[in-house]
Amino acid sequence: MRAMRAEQFSGYEALKLVELPKPTVTDGKVLVRIRAAGVTPLDHTILTGQFHGIGAPLILGNEGAGVVKEGGGAEFPAGSRVMFWGAYGAFEDGTYREWIAVRKEDLCLIPDNVDDVSAAGIPVAYLTAQVALTLAGFRPGKTVLAPAIGGSVGNAVTQLARALGAKHAISSTTNHAKAEQAKTLGFNEVIDTSVEKLTDGVRRITDGYGADIIIDGIGGEVLSEAVKALAPGGSLITLGYSASRKTTIDVTSLIVSQTSIRGFNMFSQPQAVVADAWKSIAALLQSGAVKPIVAKTFPLVEAAEALRYLVQGRPFGRVVLTV
Repeated sequence: MRAMRAEQFSGYEALKLVELPKPTVTDGKVLVRIRAAGVTPLDHTILTGQFHGIGAPLILGNEGAGVVKEGGGAEFPAGSRVMFWGAYGAFEDGTYREWIAVRKEDLCLIPDNVDDVSAAGIPVAYLTAQVALTLAGFRPGKTVLAPAIGGSVGNAVTQLARALGAKHAISSTTNHAKAEQAKTLGFNEVIDTSVEKLTDGVRRITDGYGADIIIDGIGGEVLSEAVKALAPGGSLITLGYSASRKTTIDVTSLIVSQTSIRGFNMFSQPQAVVADAWKSIAALLQSGAVKPIVAKTFPLVEAAEALRYLVQGRPFGRVVLTV
């Protein structure tokens, strides 16, 4: 079996193509032939030695899509198309390979109207978005802000909020070309922060009210500014730090409006919560209410180039490896 493995956590050059034995099915796991693997910022964080998981060597890849070959039982019979997410690529070998043994509880059937490449980029972004919205107390009629429309979580939150009945589903971008691309894709509440401050844009769209819920996966100055855009009693969930791990917050923004901030770690969510999120996402995918966006695909052997493109190219949509 071919796999792209990080021989050490020292950057792109550490990813090497290796030949490994095909995994066997034990302890109730399901053998899956991987067709595509999502490329995520977490993969880059791990590859550059900034994540405290297990040591190298490690096959990266936190999510994937493929076909069940054995061990799935009546729920996932052989030949079923499935997508999945879990501790893979962080605390055990991941999806940058041809075969994987997956825990049954991590699997979800892929709706017929979703192709394998699109499915591979769904689990991390959409599960994170759905669970975060639920924790933030989302209900139809709420106003939601998720910065970075071109990013995985920002786009997924915006799509889910809109599909679930948000009054406003707002996002942002620092790039004017991305703002225009967002409009052509039907995202009509995207703030171009190259010409307008994030807070000003939120106040403009909401007639001065602000956002009831903010899901931020960017950190840094974006988080500092986003706090100011919260509506009275609103809540912000922070779950990423692509801009920076450190930020400065004016606490009066929280005190005056009695708003709140909480951290979020997808790895710490109960299995029942994840299962409920999968059901909601699958139904919305099947109805066409949400549509994952893939920016570019790379073959498995070009995993380093795919990661570099994700981090340095900052594409609009997901980056996926075809296996």
